[in-house]
Amino acid sequence: MAAVTRPDDHVLVLFGATGDLAKRMLLPGLYRLAVSGLLPARYRIIGSAPAAVALSDDAFRHHVRNAVTEFGNVPAEGAAWKSFEHALTFAAADPGDPAALVAAIDTADQAIGGDAKRLYHLAVPPPAFPSVVAMLGAAGLAERASVIVEKPFGSDLTSAKALNAAIHAVFDESQVFRIDHFLGKESVDNMLALRFGNGLFEPIWNRDHIAYVQIDVPETLSIAGRAAFYEGTGAYRDMIVTHLLQVLGFIAMEPPTSLAARSLRDERRKVFEALQPLDPAHAVYGRYDGYLEEPGVSPTSTTETFVALRAEVDNWRWRGVPFLLRTGKCLAENRRVVTLGFHQPTLHMFDVDTAKLWSKGGDELVIDFADPGTIEAAFLAKEPGPTMRLGQATMTFRYGQSFASANGLAGYERLILDAMVGDQSLFTDAESIERLWEVSTPVLEHPPPLEAYAKGSWGPSSIAKVATPHRWHLPTPKR
Repeated sequence: MAAVTRPDDHVLVLFGATGDLAKRMLLPGLYRLAVSGLLPARYRIIGSAPAAVALSDDAFRHHVRNAVTEFGNVPAEGAAWKSFEHALTFAAADPGDPAALVAAIDTADQAIGGDAKRLYHLAVPPPAFPSVVAMLGAAGLAERASVIVEKPFGSDLTSAKALNAAIHAVFDESQVFRIDHFLGKESVDNMLALRFGNGLFEPIWNRDHIAYVQIDVPETLSIAGRAAFYEGTGAYRDMIVTHLLQVLGFIAMEPPTSLAARSLRDERRKVFEALQPLDPAHAVYGRYDGYLEEPGVSPTSTTETFVALRAEVDNWRWRGVPFLLRTGKCLAENRRVVTLGFHQPTLHMFDVDTAKLWSKGGDELVIDFADPGTIEAAFLAKEPGPTMRLGQATMTFRYGQSFASANGLAGYERLILDAMVGDQSLFTDAESIERLWEVSTPVLEHPPPLEAYAKGSWGPSSIAKVATPHRWHLPTPKR
């Protein structure tokens, strides 16, 4: 990490600093960046929240230390902690009264020499985004600044356009970082390296060789007391637009001219332009048994906790290849898996059982992008013996056993660092997010009927029709 260029001096302002996201991810992540020498040489971190829940500086430092201790992987102790703790302050901020925040930013800026860049992280409920951004603009705080916006980026095309307009009234698109922690994972970069860094894979990354692509993000957790958020969001808005379709963009993109932000974003945008409107007839919505009994859930709720659907990218490379997306709560495993299934070869020279073996997962490339990640090639090989009898075999690359995976950054850590240095490569842009809501409109306006599924299952049994004539890849247990 010593070879990484450190960001310029920064004042970082974390809105929603007392919330769950900050406690679990952002505060421990910032501390790890500091310990790793990846924060600026001079920086200050200002926590902020409405005046009704504001903290003193000392109380905030205590809150941060508890968060780092409970959820971080670096001890909050010694000289590293003392230095980090010294950089922490707190300032209340309400849309109509930004005076305390303005004073805190000015004080922090002067303490590190003046003229520092500013990074605002909006870890607040989505309805608060426009008012916080408007406050920053009215208070004159947008100069030398960037803003990180958390998902969801709207709830449909109309709201996404309104949110983008509110942001662009204060910040130029070059200052905006719409964050998706999925895209900060090491394994997403590893997918780019796998495909574009190896002559073995890029020539077969097309419809001539690949029969289907599956992006699978099952979760074992329920809504876990988050009914207030989930009831107004659901699995589609929570996961499909902001996570799975973003991963699809990386898988399906054409080779960029470079790994610079503009090239990567341009190629992903072209994929989204080629993405066809999603057909409700090729989608399944589910709801796990017991959802209506969750605290805070309406007994008449129509919120989906599971989605499986087929997407089509209508361009030269991918026409006719179904992209099968599946995600949901209370499923059999927690996984983050991309599966590329290859066309069946001519098998008539082998025995009749060979075709059955192939149909159970003969030729597949399986990319597990849960940290630290694996890449597994499934194929058929001859079993030992006097006859030509084939059996299923795998070759597996394990990221954690092959490199110093401890050097890897968690998704939020990587993306906060990228935002500080101004690298938008792994962030989506306004045009792309509006396009994804546009192709989602048919499903959002005419959702398929809800189907019940048992907790611990893989969702409603009817999802098989979405994949036909192919099959859903059921992830093998982690080893």
